[in-house]
Amino acid sequence: MTIDLENLQNFFNVEYIIVGMSGIILYLLYYVYSKDASYSKNIRSVATVVEELNREIYYLKKNMTETQKSIQKNTRGMSDTEIYQEIERSVYDMVQPLSAGLKQMQENITAIDTQIESRVASIENGVKQFSIPASIHGNDDEKVISLFKQGVPLETISKELHISKPEVEFVLKINKIK
Repeated sequence: MTIDLENLQNFFNVEYIIVGMSGIILYLLYYVYSKDASYSKNIRSVATVVEELNREIYYLKKNMTETQKSIQKNTRGMSDTEIYQEIERSVYDMVQPLSAGLKQMQENITAIDTQIESRVASIENGVKQFSIPASIHGNDDEKVISLFKQGVPLETISKELHISKPEVEFVLKINKIK
């Protein structure tokens, strides 16, 4: 009768562990989903900046062609030095807003990249802090590892130790063997 009571207690312990891990997984999924929404918002803002830059490039090209036409009309009365200076002024005026826009976009991308890296590191640290049971169903992880290193297939290990194949894989992954 004590053996049945121990099996019943082990069964309920495993159920609590599974329910707890399910809760943790659901929380992680919610967290990832909420962060994904935030990243999507940031990406949309970057896309808006890119569209504005494309519009500015279009207008700059248009202004440049107009300036070139104007210069061609005025070249008869201008010296080479004057033409060169006019072109230089026009190009500088066109490039200045584009350069500022590109710098702003680079800063935005750098900020987003930094946020992503810090959040990923935070998630990794959070996952590492979860406590993992030292053994499953009273069997030591060493038994699973030892049998696996001896070349015993996962199905056989799970049958011999009376645990599921995913639990065997879990023990091997946690110990970074498989």
